[in-house]
Amino acid sequence: MPDPITLRGITWDHDRGLRPLLATAEAYAGREPGVRVEWRVRSLQAFADQDVASLAARFDLVVLDHPSIGFAVERGCLAPLDERLDDGFLRDQEANSVGRSFESYGWGGRLWALAVDAAAQVASYRPDLLARVEAVVPETWDQVVELASAARAAGMSVAIPCIPVDAVLAYCAGAVADGNDPFSGERAARGRALERLRRLVELAHPDSTAWNPPRTYEHMASSDDVVYCPLGFGYSNYSRVDYRDRVLSFAPAPAGSAGARVGTLGGAGLAVSASSPNVDAAVAYAAFVASPETQRGMYVREQGQPGHRSAWLDDAANDMTRGYFRDTLSGLDAAYLRPRHAGFLEFQDRAGEVVHAYLAAGGDPLDAVGRLDAIDAETRGSFGS
Repeated sequence: MPDPITLRGITWDHDRGLRPLLATAEAYAGREPGVRVEWRVRSLQAFADQDVASLAARFDLVVLDHPSIGFAVERGCLAPLDERLDDGFLRDQEANSVGRSFESYGWGGRLWALAVDAAAQVASYRPDLLARVEAVVPETWDQVVELASAARAAGMSVAIPCIPVDAVLAYCAGAVADGNDPFSGERAARGRALERLRRLVELAHPDSTAWNPPRTYEHMASSDDVVYCPLGFGYSNYSRVDYRDRVLSFAPAPAGSAGARVGTLGGAGLAVSASSPNVDAAVAYAAFVASPETQRGMYVREQGQPGHRSAWLDDAANDMTRGYFRDTLSGLDAAYLRPRHAGFLEFQDRAGEVVHAYLAAGGDPLDAVGRLDAIDAETRGSFGS
């Protein structure tokens, strides 16, 4: 009998990121007794910007953010999955993508991760608190600003997570909602999107610029002062009864001047290290996690947010989450796909600091947009496209 195989994986530190993978590891051990999968975690911030190459050198399986794909491919640290998965499986994954999730893990004609988790920036709210201020869920950014003023007058607030990485992605979403490319659209229009975001932050909960999406949802689910959040990467966990003291509801992001209710695409892909001594075993496990049966079964039951479309349409999944998947699906289908060139993570890091500083201190929005454009040109030039 061959020696048992141990696969080591790294994900991010939240129930959504860890619990479904622990469940799949246990189930897979029953199916394949010769394979054991161990999972460890890193912070959400590290998930957004940690060097994938260093992770792939230490782990067989890496849960990653799609903007890191170009960087990872340039360094040759991931195994191309399309070379090891059959065409029928890949066709099913592509046909059942939530928005552009499947596409987001492709680069250079190859597929580098499976979309086991789907997310985008969406809106969240407390129906009971909206009722207190006699308001409904906003459908446009102008209505969000109106709600922010009304909530403040009632001693409450809206919130928008705007630590640096979320701040720059909120800017991207706002520009796209107005019909502009965040990197090449008309500068004055992009400046207006940035200025609108700052106007909202001025009216929002004072801790918004220190919160990421899970921290925002934790506050909304434990306190009664934030009625609504217009834009944050969605977490179905907070729509589940008994997950936290209060339950949140979710909806697509507000529409901009172009009429598009759009946020930035997020989610997580499951990749296999090219240096793993057990690439084939790791790919087989990844396919098990991404399969429609796993995704709409144990994955969603164990606090996961599946990447397979069948789970988003599944009655049981929506019953568990009070309709989270159906209520936000249109927002994910419309979501903006970030660049994935090798220098984008550096752009995201540096540009986030620029947007965060502007939101905190103000200034000329056109100057801030100009600085973003300069960083974009530098990072594309340094790392290639």
